[in-house]
Parts: sequence; C-alpha cells; structure tokens
Amino acid sequence: MVILDGKKISNDIKNEITAEVQKMKDNGEKVPHLAAVLVGDDGASLTYVGSKVRACERIGFESTLVKMPHTTSEVELLQKIEELNQDDNIDGFIIQLPLPPQINTQKVIMAVDPKKDVDGFHPENFGKMALDMSTFIPATPFGILELLERYDVDTKGKHTVVIGRSHIVGRPMSILMSRKGWPGNSTVTLTHSNTKNIAQITTQADIIISALGVPNFLKAEMVKDDAVIIDVGITRVPDESHPKGYVIRGDVDFDNVSKKASYITPVPGGVGPMTIAMLLKNTLLAREQQRAR
Repeated sequence: MVILDGKKISNDIKNEITAEVQKMKDNGEKVPHLAAVLVGDDGASLTYVGSKVRACERIGFESTLVKMPHTTSEVELLQKIEELNQDDNIDGFIIQLPLPPQINTQKVIMAVDPKKDVDGFHPENFGKMALDMSTFIPATPFGILELLERYDVDTKGKHTVVIGRSHIVGRPMSILMSRKGWPGNSTVTLTHSNTKNIAQITTQADIIISALGVPNFLKAEMVKDDAVIIDVGITRVPDESHPKGYVIRGDVDFDNVSKKASYITPVPGGVGPMTIAMLLKNTLLAREQQRAR
C-alpha cells in the first residue's frame, strides 16, 4: 500500500513555481498576483484564505486579501468583482465560498472574468474543460490528477467510481477521469445521495474518489483488494479529548480501508494541500496567458 502524500507533492509543486517566479524576477518581469475576496468571518473560510495568502508569500507571488463584512450586499460584491476584473495588476482572483445568504453564488461566479477565474468555476471554463480544451481546471480535481500522475497510477481502462456530484469536485472529476489522455481514459460511474446499492458499485471499482463529506462513509467491505482510494472529504468531528475540541475526518475509514488499498490519500495531508498548490499553478498560468496577450 502506497500513501499518496499530498503534503510532499504540493511542496514539490511550490518549489517548481518558486523557481519559475525567480526567473520572472531575474528577467525584470511582473510576478503573478492572486487576490482573494472573503465576505464575512466564517472560521473555516478565514483559515483557508490565510493559508492561500501564506502560500503566495512563500513562493514569491504578490497577494491581496479583500475582506468584506457579512452584511455586504450582492450589488457591493459585484462592484468589487468588476474592479478586480478591470485591474491589470491582478492576474487571478477567487471568491471564498460559502457566501452569506443574501448573495446569489451563481451570479457571483458568472461575474468573474473567465481569464482571471483561477478557481475554474465559471461556466466558460467548465465548458472548455468538458470539451478537452485548454483552460483552468478547478483546483481540487486538478490536484487529484496531479497526484495520480506523479505517483504513476494507471487509470487507462480502469473503472472509476466518483461519490458525490458537486460542481466543485464530483462532477468535474467524473469528466476528467473519462477524458482522452492521462490521467483519464477510465470508465466512470458517478454516484450520489440517490444512488441505490452504492456498496455494490464501489466493490467493482478500481479507483474510488469520494467527495461526500460524510466521515468514515467508505468502509473496508465496500472496497475491493488493490483499489486506489482518493479521499476528498474533510469534516470536523467533535472530540473532547483533542486540544482543539475536534478532529479532522475524511470520507474513508482509513485504518481498515488502507489494509486493502494499493494507493490511498490520508486526511489530512492528502488532497487538501494539493488544492492550494494547484490554485497557485492556475495563477501562474493566468499570468503567462496575460503576458502572451
């Protein structure tokens, strides 16, 4: 059994990007600039955005954090997005989700300039991805592809089962794993909350990608020997014995499933770190595209 170490691979990617940024500096070129918009003070969102800003500092990117109160109206947020769209100094930006209830998330995603949409959520970028065209791939699916590639995991002709159909992970993952090329060329089954006899389907899978958000959902009896297990789930589970008062759990019963798997991602330290690394890679890509225009 091989652990797919997202922490190690994400550090490798950050080192590669740092070298690219250094070349830009040596040539007197503008370095990539990532902006993040945070509306409100959700604890998890603050943590995520903070780690993205720190990652930018580490690799030599410029970064801007735009903090807006939770009372921000949809109109105010859309005005801020338009400012960022027009700002030539910003190469890419993200809107940290979830947004407060008074704001229509879909409308906000649509307002982002696709050329600066380093999250890869805009329908134009999603459509290009579905058509195998060059575009920004959403950071978490992009990170999973990178892990599979760097660990040389064979996907051709394999049966991949994706659990969860979110627009951020499940659905893009189902498209990417069936695309021509590598990682890809697998036969994909997309399962979700209305799928019947899910264990029957997962026991036939060569590769399982679980993005459900239900701690320890995938049990050992639901997995065949030598399956590849990608755990995207990350849930805070209350735990009085822990100093923080909670522990982080994935979708997979790691202790038992790992005994059967050929490859498996841990939680934490698997897919999570890859997401930030690929967001940085998308921002570098946005800078290069900007330069080419």
